Amino acid sequence: MRNIDPDKPLPQIHHREIVARSKLFRVEQVDLEFSNGATRQFERMAGTNRGAVMIVPMLDADTMILIREYAAGTHSYQLGFPKGLIDPGESPLEAANRELQEEAGFGANVLHDIHQVSMAPTFFNATMNIVIASDLYEKRLPGDEPEPLEVVTWPLAEADALLAREDFIEARCIAALLLAQKWLKEQ
Repeated sequence: MRNIDPDKPLPQIHHREIVARSKLFRVEQVDLEFSNGATRQFERMAGTNRGAVMIVPMLDADTMILIREYAAGTHSYQLGFPKGLIDPGESPLEAANRELQEEAGFGANVLHDIHQVSMAPTFFNATMNIVIASDLYEKRLPGDEPEPLEVVTWPLAEADALLAREDFIEARCIAALLLAQKWLKEQ
């Protein structure tokens, strides 16, 4: 049953305060009052959402490009798609082409912004545009990675084998793969 009220009022913010900070993050405590009178304190990551992009590069109609890079959160090397923040003044497609060149050594003549996803919206405002890149050409830009990233080609037809790997576990990459498969099938 779908009983979604599009006019439901947002909770009222009574007080906001930064309660912790690091080089990368600020944690904000928010005192809220909901429309039914209930009050709660939430903590969320604070700051502006520059947005980010994740690129599903198609070397040809049947082959994707992945990168293998160090993931500090799990202290492991992970397979995934090129990704990165959108720089001030960049569009998502410009950021996608730049990140693709920095991380995989390819530029794209054709870019399609196919979907926007959010990660943990209960805790922070972070959106990521999923972009399909095709008609690729070799072009490398210097990036900010501490070591060269391994570029891996993967047949689209073997997506199930990719999903079964222990080093392809990032939820955003899985979502991007499934969204890309759907988008490519519909084209």
